[in-house]
Amino acid sequence: MKLIYNTKITKIGDMVPDFYPEKMVIMFKENAPQDLADYCILHNINQLNEEIKMGHTLKIGNVEYKITAVGDVVNKNLRDLGHICLKFDGSKKAALDGTLYLEDKEIKEVSIGDIVQVVSF
Repeated sequence: MKLIYNTKITKIGDMVPDFYPEKMVIMFKENAPQDLADYCILHNINQLNEEIKMGHTLKIGNVEYKITAVGDVVNKNLRDLGHICLKFDGSKKAALDGTLYLEDKEIKEVSIGDIVQVVSF
């Protein structure tokens, strides 16, 4: 297993659960503007070791999700801002540039302290 990306959830905005039915989670580094922070899971570290690609696996806590598509600016936005959208709908083509698409699978409710990783096997 190769570690591509690694961070830890430090805060969960009040509005995050409202996006679960939409199959969406928004990530932002802790320095997110306050008006956005309520909608995001916030994290502290922003370690991107190499480009995220289709076929890699995203792990949140102990739950794994296959990456099905990667928006054009996902890697840049993650590296620069720690900000991307996670969409759990199984799309094979990235409709939105800043979105990481994952297999269509129920979203495990995130918790403070959860480790978020992207790995390749």
